Amino acid sequence: MSYYTSLSGLKNAQTELNVISNNLANAETAGFKKSNVNFSDIVGGSTYTNAKTQVGLGSVTQQIDQDFSNGNQNATGSALDLMINGNGFFTVNNPATGQMMYTRNGNFHTDGTGNIIDSDNNNVQVMAYDATTGTYAATPSNAVLPTTNAAGAGYSNVQVLADGQVVAGYKDGSTTVIGKIAIANFVSPTGLQQMGSQRWEVTGLSGPATYGVPQADNNGSILSATLETSNVDTATEMVGLITAQRYFQANAKAIDTNTQISDAVINLRS
Repeated sequence: MSYYTSLSGLKNAQTELNVISNNLANAETAGFKKSNVNFSDIVGGSTYTNAKTQVGLGSVTQQIDQDFSNGNQNATGSALDLMINGNGFFTVNNPATGQMMYTRNGNFHTDGTGNIIDSDNNNVQVMAYDATTGTYAATPSNAVLPTTNAAGAGYSNVQVLADGQVVAGYKDGSTTVIGKIAIANFVSPTGLQQMGSQRWEVTGLSGPATYGVPQADNNGSILSATLETSNVDTATEMVGLITAQRYFQANAKAIDTNTQISDAVINLRS
């Protein structure tokens, strides 16, 4: 039984090494959120087992949680590089499937028709502004910067304010408010499913997205010309790497010791 106990330790040490390696590999990835491994012990017994003589059966990986704490600020100088300084996720929409996805990586730009998109051509979502009523929509839609204004002047630049307001500027000096950046929140962000490229999708564990705007309902503000760095602390991860390595070595040594004991018993002579 001791072999299987130590083997479970080896497997868990390998899992922890894999998670730490992934964290370190993404230490320079904008918007990346590190993961942490949680283990639980395995207890072999029943209600009739003497609690004072009960021996465990090892450990098992209980869950791998993501840490959604904020990363640091990295100034870039590009107006459409955005960072949420606080709670929430940017929302992007896959134009081919209509799927909504969520990210902390605000590395956005425009295409030839004025759509604000991410690096994979997904449409960034805003709460559109209605100039007639002076209000913002309650549901997100694609962020589009008109290439010309009502007077026919061509597009010149874009600004994104701290409250998420997206303002398009034109060559005649006029401006047009497009909307406010859509911010998504979840009851349980750790339940989101990772999709790669610093994007997540909704699951039953996360609950549905609740949409709002920056600086409202506990949502963070927007920092323009700034990207959020990974929240991986390299020093902490290196300490964890050494600890996991020692954990692996200790369990391997336990298996080696068990083998030596077994050999000694088998080779006993009367």
